[in-house]
Amino acid sequence: MKLNIFIIFIFLVFLPIKAENIYPNKDLKPLEILNIQLKALQNNDSKDLGIEQTWLFAHPQNKLATGPYPRFKSMLYDSHYQILLNHKSNSITLLRSDNNKFVYEIKIVAKDNKNIYYYEWQIEKGTEDNCTNCWFTSSVSFPQIKGRNL
Repeated sequence: MKLNIFIIFIFLVFLPIKAENIYPNKDLKPLEILNIQLKALQNNDSKDLGIEQTWLFAHPQNKLATGPYPRFKSMLYDSHYQILLNHKSNSITLLRSDNNKFVYEIKIVAKDNKNIYYYEWQIEKGTEDNCTNCWFTSSVSFPQIKGRNL
């Protein structure tokens, strides 16, 4: 009996722990989705679980343009978007919105804590084929460098 408890204890202690992904659903608001994605990218790990989480909220039309997940993942390692991976901090400003689209300006302090970048991040409702009332990221601009963090 003690041996069984010990084996179960060892199994639970050394079992890799993976936080569950959050999936699109009609209860999540655009700002919540943006925060989920930014936090995931900020905490991306060696298994790229942050990128995986971000992919789940990519708009289906955007997925057609970016290709399958492996291509999306490689895009995030490109110089334009790798800034998002493990960034130091971020802040969000709503630029404009309507019933179907929210556009945010995202200020990113890079992981080197020196450069400040800005992205324009668009979130739109899904289509009838994939959760009409769910919100997804439809576009993220190339970064604009706008200064240094002192």
